Amino acid sequence: MQLILGSQSPRRSEILSFFNLPFQQISPDFDEEAIPFHDNPQEYVLILAKGKADSLADQFPDAIVLTADTIVYRQGKMYGKPKDQEEAFQFLKELSGQWHSVFTGITVSRNGEDFQAIEETKVLFNALTDEQMIYYQSLPLSDKAGGYMIQEAGSLIVKRIEGCYYNVMGLPVNALCSVLNQAGVDLWKHIKT
Repeated sequence: MQLILGSQSPRRSEILSFFNLPFQQISPDFDEEAIPFHDNPQEYVLILAKGKADSLADQFPDAIVLTADTIVYRQGKMYGKPKDQEEAFQFLKELSGQWHSVFTGITVSRNGEDFQAIEETKVLFNALTDEQMIYYQSLPLSDKAGGYMIQEAGSLIVKRIEGCYYNVMGLPVNALCSVLNQAGVDLWKHIKT
């Protein structure tokens, strides 16, 4: 069985590495910017995950292709990967002291069939000072939805979460288990011992 992780994300690779499941990490050739956002975060992340999977499924017809997409969403606004440091600062300012949702859509393609799942985690930020946001911005965050990460120094900005921690990292494990199971792969049989 060949498993392709269609993602550049080191976090998704790290989470998938929790299991004894060999995989190849390949970046999908898919233009996310070409997909308009119509104020439906669930639908949006599923469309993006499927688009990424479709871009790889033709290249690897005998493989299982796993793709995902994660966004941050609050009050009708979608927060993707910040374009620059200024936008990343603006994201933190808007999310400071507020609840928001993190949505991840997952697609697994196998033998021409797609299996999909979606996960939502609610996240509450601490109220942050401008100085704290500037300190936080010294980290490399340009490839992260919402311009932040929950792990490491992110532990200083996240006050509380409701839902899957790994979803906020970019690959919700329970949803992943469910969708791989539908494609014939039981993660329970791939636990590292």
